[in-house]
Amino acid sequence: MEAPTTTQPPVTVRVFNRQFVSEPRGARLARRVGLHKLHTWGIPYLSDASESAALIIGELTANAVTHGRVAGRNFELRLSHMPGDPETPGLLRIEVSDTRGERRPPGPGEVTAPADGSDSGRGLLIVEALADRWAVLDRSPGKTVRAELDLLY
Repeated sequence: MEAPTTTQPPVTVRVFNRQFVSEPRGARLARRVGLHKLHTWGIPYLSDASESAALIIGELTANAVTHGRVAGRNFELRLSHMPGDPETPGLLRIEVSDTRGERRPPGPGEVTAPADGSDSGRGLLIVEALADRWAVLDRSPGKTVRAELDLLY
């Protein structure tokens, strides 16, 4: 008697990768283009996943422009979507890379709240609160901040 065979459905991984000018308008454009791409991948505007992604993309791109800017160099937004099903959660990975390596941000569990009355310093706290996982990775040149969201269907 032959053993039953099981086949695994094919896995589709969607990837979007684009560089943006390292200025505030580049960060705004990256957020808008990223959300549009997610919508075309089946993560609708104003859904919980889309709203979380919007905040994470906004914070990470703003940080790349503010703290990771190197004159004449762009920052990069990379989105990866691995859809799930009712039994397996999907995954959305958001990565923002810049070329400044000497200004490495704190990693998970290392982020501290800014002083009372401070106008900045809360971006990575937002990322830490919304992402299921996140990390700061070295690259040459610079660094990448990666955040992942589990997508439940």
